[in-house]
Amino acid sequence: MKFGIVQFPGSNCDRDCYHVASRVLDQDAEFIWHRDRDLDDVDVVVLPGGFSYGDYLRTGAIAKLSPVMQEVADFAESGGPVVGICNGFQVLLETGLLPGGMLRNESLHFICRDVHLRCNRSGSAFSQTLDVGEVLEMPIAHAEGNYTIDEAGLAELRDHDQIVFQYCDADGGVGRSSNPNGSVENIAGICNRRGNVVGMMPHPERASESILGGTDGRALFESALEYAAG
Repeated sequence: MKFGIVQFPGSNCDRDCYHVASRVLDQDAEFIWHRDRDLDDVDVVVLPGGFSYGDYLRTGAIAKLSPVMQEVADFAESGGPVVGICNGFQVLLETGLLPGGMLRNESLHFICRDVHLRCNRSGSAFSQTLDVGEVLEMPIAHAEGNYTIDEAGLAELRDHDQIVFQYCDADGGVGRSSNPNGSVENIAGICNRRGNVVGMMPHPERASESILGGTDGRALFESALEYAAG
């Protein structure tokens, strides 16, 4: 299996994702420059975190115009697994591959700390190996992670089981006290209806080795492999 890690000007988590794919999971991996137009031999596409194009205008607004994003859209349309992490999630929202948008954190401050996540959907490209109700721990690092969507859109997310991850406490309880950024319904990650396109704000690549303090994030990359194989 081969992971394709997309690099935009300003990406800064691309090498972390490459390390997890190539060194931790022992899979083929390659960087895909934002001007590239070839995803023919890639099995999993990862849009990493960072500050694509310096987050000018708004997060992901310029990255969506990169030539590679048409290839990513075609790859997703064909059923290929696409995962957007943090800034990558913001890019997926801007391109319309996922519904909704991002606001500034409710506190108006950049937040960098560990959070707990509850898996709500097993079987998406990034939750294939997880159980519904399973609680994971991994870090967040963002200033605009306050996910928002209108009432009709939120109802569709619920109806089609598209809320993949919610912020929760250590016991899996979902409530106001476990919401770090003000996201509607504690949403930390969503997917498209088909389940092959997933976006999330927490960073699983920063929690994939015990030396980093936890390995919960590794399961998400393993899920992408299993999904691609299936």
